[in-house]
Amino acid sequence: MNDHSRPSVAPVMKPSRDIARLIEIMAALRNPDGGCPWDLAQDFSSIRHYTVEEAYEVSDAIERQDFDDLREELGDLLLQPVFHAQMAAEAGLFDFGDVVQSITEKLVRRHPHVFGEQAARDAGGAKARWDDVKEDERAKKATRRAGEPSALDDVANTLPALARAEKLTKRAAKVGFDWPDVPAVIAKVTEELDEVQAATTEAEKHEEMGDLLFAIANLARHLGVDPEAALRDANAKFTRRFHYVEDRARQDGIPVAEAGLERLDGYWNEIRAADKVKA
Repeated sequence: MNDHSRPSVAPVMKPSRDIARLIEIMAALRNPDGGCPWDLAQDFSSIRHYTVEEAYEVSDAIERQDFDDLREELGDLLLQPVFHAQMAAEAGLFDFGDVVQSITEKLVRRHPHVFGEQAARDAGGAKARWDDVKEDERAKKATRRAGEPSALDDVANTLPALARAEKLTKRAAKVGFDWPDVPAVIAKVTEELDEVQAATTEAEKHEEMGDLLFAIANLARHLGVDPEAALRDANAKFTRRFHYVEDRARQDGIPVAEAGLERLDGYWNEIRAADKVKA
């Protein structure tokens, strides 16, 4: 066997605390000569849903206060920018160092009260300076794109719909386009609910439900509530209570699907009452 016919030997890689090792491993996985077929087959579009999924898994670990899991999930999330940067480097666009430089520049620029001469006496003042710098950045981006800046620039289309609705109304409120108070928003929610009830066609129901959910996100913002977090908590509460309903049905020797609504409601009211006592 001559040298040209010998199979390539994979480089020896050992775990490390150094980010450079992670970058090396990713480069090896994407190497056409001996790399991983799956990793080589990926592109920006094919892995973007993994990036979003990993962010949610980090959030889930935080909510569960599972810090061993959080450490692992943060590692999975860290892999995503390394993966994207490797593909960008292969295409001659940018590399991981450029990503790091970009975020460090942004952090310094957005914190003149820490790294410059401007002072901020409290968190509110720091947030105001951050927002001022972000507004300037949006204006510059609009110039690069040959368009006029908008208050809604950079509100990502891929955000969860409820979170995006809250952020859109928050941006609009900054330029004065907002309801004056909570009662006015509640009135809007009631109006949208009436329109849902009046809808007859599937298209009307779809549109009016969207308007209702948008109004509810707006109401959450006026109440100082994160609508996405509130709905996650409601989902978790429903899941916990429904598990109780299933357990009670099993205790009574009745399949849940055969228990009937009246009995299931009775189980549900048991756990609701227990929750109120705990509160």
